[in-house]
Amino acid sequence: MSVKQTSASEGNVEGPHGEETLICQFIHMTNSQGSTWLGGDPFSYTVPLLLAQFSLIFLVTSLVWLFLRPCKQGMISAQLIGGVILGKSCLGRIRAYSDLIFPPEGRQILETSADLGFILYLFILGVHIDLNLVKKVERYAVVIGVSCFIVPLAIGLGVIVMVTRTMELDSMTQQCLPLVASLTAISSFPVITSLLTDLKILNSEIGRIATLTALVSDICNYALSLVFGGVVVYLMSKKFAVIMSIICAILFLLVILFILRPLITCVVKRVPEGGQMKQSQFVVVAVIVLICGLGSEVLGQPAGLGTFILGVALMNEGGLVANKMETFSIGVLVPAKFVISGLIVDVSSIQSLSGSAYGILLLICYTCKFLAVFVLSVYYKLPIRDATVLSLIMCCKGAIEAALYITLFEDGVIGREAYSILLLSMLMMTGIARPLIAHLYDPSSRYVGIDRNSIMLNQPNDELRMLLCIHDTDNIPTIITILEAMHGSRPITLFALSLMELKGRGVAILEQTTNTTSNQAAKALNSLSNRNAGYLIIRHFTSISPYASMHVDVCTLAADQVTNIVILPFHKQFTINGGLGLNSPQVRTVNQNVMSKSPCSVAILIDRGQFNRLTSPTFHVCLLFLGGMDDCEALALCTSFICNQNVSLTFIWIRPWDHAKHEQLSMEIEMVNQFKVKTMGNKRITYKEELVRDAIDTTKVIGSVKDYNCNLCVVGRYHDIESEILAGINDWSECPELGIIGDMLATPDFQFSLLVVQQQLAGEDVHDYAAVQPVASGYISSSRYSDCKDDFDSFHRL
Repeated sequence: MSVKQTSASEGNVEGPHGEETLICQFIHMTNSQGSTWLGGDPFSYTVPLLLAQFSLIFLVTSLVWLFLRPCKQGMISAQLIGGVILGKSCLGRIRAYSDLIFPPEGRQILETSADLGFILYLFILGVHIDLNLVKKVERYAVVIGVSCFIVPLAIGLGVIVMVTRTMELDSMTQQCLPLVASLTAISSFPVITSLLTDLKILNSEIGRIATLTALVSDICNYALSLVFGGVVVYLMSKKFAVIMSIICAILFLLVILFILRPLITCVVKRVPEGGQMKQSQFVVVAVIVLICGLGSEVLGQPAGLGTFILGVALMNEGGLVANKMETFSIGVLVPAKFVISGLIVDVSSIQSLSGSAYGILLLICYTCKFLAVFVLSVYYKLPIRDATVLSLIMCCKGAIEAALYITLFEDGVIGREAYSILLLSMLMMTGIARPLIAHLYDPSSRYVGIDRNSIMLNQPNDELRMLLCIHDTDNIPTIITILEAMHGSRPITLFALSLMELKGRGVAILEQTTNTTSNQAAKALNSLSNRNAGYLIIRHFTSISPYASMHVDVCTLAADQVTNIVILPFHKQFTINGGLGLNSPQVRTVNQNVMSKSPCSVAILIDRGQFNRLTSPTFHVCLLFLGGMDDCEALALCTSFICNQNVSLTFIWIRPWDHAKHEQLSMEIEMVNQFKVKTMGNKRITYKEELVRDAIDTTKVIGSVKDYNCNLCVVGRYHDIESEILAGINDWSECPELGIIGDMLATPDFQFSLLVVQQQLAGEDVHDYAAVQPVASGYISSSRYSDCKDDFDSFHRL
C-alpha cells in the first residue's frame, strides 16, 4: 500500500492568540520533476501547487468580474467575491477540494507571495498621492471630510454603549464592536480616487470635491490612529520602549527622505525624457523599495507602511517606477491577496445575537456617514442629486480596508465573525453604491444641458472665442499659420489647453497656467499674441487626467469660457512626405467624446504641414460646401479669412444638377448670398458652383481639389447620406468622426491640411451662460468672457 507524499506536516500548538497550526515544511518537496509518471501527486509539491492556485484564482476572479462589470463593480470586489466562492463559505466546505488546492502548507506560501505583491501595491498607491493637494483644500472639504469621519465614529460609539447594556454579548464581540465602528468611519483617499477613476469621474466636479474630502477624512483617520496607537503602546510597555520606538520611527523617516528618496530620484533622472526605464535601473529601485519594507518590519511596523511612505515621499519622481511595477504586482500578486481575504470569510461563524449587534452598528454608522455628508453638501449649495452621489462615494470601501481587516484578523485583534461581517458589509455597501453613482451622476450634464454656442451665433465683428487642445507641439506651426490668416477680421481669444495623460498620480488637474517659460508651445503662441496685440489674446490651461474622461475637462472649459469652437488634433499624424505617422487610439477616443458632448462647435484638424512660405507668400484656403448646418458653420469660420490680404479663398458649392427641384435650407441660401455680396469684386476670393448628377461626379469634384494647390481645406462634418449625390460613398468610411467628405480628404491622396467642422445644436440664448460662475471646477478662471472683453477694450482705449 502506497503512502501519499506531502510537502509538509502539521499539528496544533498554543500560539499568542490561542491555538494555532504549526507547519513543518519538507525542503525536498519543491518541484515534482516528472513524479506524475511514477504515480506521484504533483499537488504534493509546492511549485505545482502554487501555480495551480494562481491559475485558479485568475480564472475564477476573471469570470466573476465578467459578470459584475456591467453592474459597474470593480476588480477588487470581484477578487473578494472570488475568494468567498473558493473559501469556507462555498467550495471550501468540500474537504477533498480544500485539502488538494488550499492545504495549510500551500496557503502559507500563497500568502507570502500575496503579501509581497501587496507591499509593492502600497508603494504604487503612495506614488499616486500628491501632497500638493493639501494646499488646495478649501473650507467645505475640511468640514465635510472631518464630519464624514467623526460623526459616524462618535454615534457608533454611543450605539455600542446602548447595545452592550441591552444584549448579553461575549467578550470578543464587545472587544470588536469599537473597532468595527472606527473601521466603518474610514474613507480611504487611495480607494476613493481609484473608485472615481474606474467610474470615469475623477476630473469631474464631484470627483474633485470627493478627492479633497477623502484626503481630509484620511488625515483625520491617520491622526487618530497615531494618537490612539501611541497611548496603547504607552500603557502596554515601558516608557523607555515607547521613547525608543518614537526615536527609531523618526530616524527611519529621515532615512527615507534623505537617503532612499535621493537614490531613487538619481536613478529616475538618468532615464531619457519620454524613454523607458532600463532593467538595471528598475532592479535598483525595486531593491530599495524592498529594503524600505524590511526596515519597517524591523521597527515593528507593517512592511507596506514603509513602502507607502517611500512612495508618498517620491512625489513626481515615482511615476515611471510605479508604471513598471503595476503589471506584475497588480496583475498577478495582488489578486491573490484579496482572494485570500475572501477565503477566510466563513458565513457559518456569524451568530444570531452577536451578528444582530454588528448589523445594527454597521447600519447606523453607514447611515450617519451618508447623512453627515449629504446635509453638509446641501448646506454648501451642492444640488441634491450631486450631494447624494458624494455621500455614496464617501461610503465606499476598497483595497485598503480589505487589507486592514485581514491584518487585524491575523493579529488576533478581531475574530472571524467580525471579520466576515465587515468584509460582507463592505461588498454589499460598495456593490450597491457603485451602480447608483454611475446612474445618478453624469459629468456631462453640467454642460450638455446648457444652450450650445457656435460661430454662426456671433455677429461679424464680435470676439471669436476658440479652445485649442494640445497633445504635443507638432500641430503648433499649423495653428499659428491659421491664426495669422485670421488676423484683421475680428478680435480672437484663444484658450490653449495642454492635455496630458494622468500617469503615476492619483489626482486629476485642471488649472490655469501662468508660468509658461518651459513650455515651447506656449512660448510660440505668446509670441504670436505679442505680434498681434489688440486682436489676439491667449490664455493657457493644463489638464492632467485619464484619457477615458479627458473630454470632461475640454467640455467644462469650453462651457466656462463660452467658446464658439473647440479645435482638436486628429489622432493620426502625417509625415512631411504625406505618409502616415503615429496613430493614437486614445486621442481618437477623446475626440469622439468631445464631438458628442461639446457645448459648442468642434473642428478636427488634420495637419499635413503644407504651409511653405518660401514658395508662395499667399495662404490659400479652399471651402467645400454641400449644404447643411455643419457646412454653414464652416462657411462662418471661413469668413474670418477674407480680410487678410495674404489669404486667398476658393468657395466650391457642390449642388445637384436639378437643385431647383430639391428643398434647401433658407439659411444656406441666405449665407451664401451674403458671402457673395460681401466678397464681390475681391480678386482673392473665387466662387464656383459644381453641378453633379451622382456620387461619381461628386467624387471627381472632390478629387479635383488637389489642383487648386490649397494649403487648407475646410469642410463640414455631416452631410445627408441619403442624397443621390452622396449615395454609396459612406460604404468606405474609415473615420466616421470626419464625416463622408472629410474621410475622403484625409486619405494620403491629398497633401493639404484639413479642418472638419461640426456645429452643435444651438439654443436660444447662449450668452446667458457667461454670467454663470464655475462651481468646484478645479481651477480659478481669470479669463472668463467679460475679462477678455475688458482686455480688448483697454488696449483699444490706449
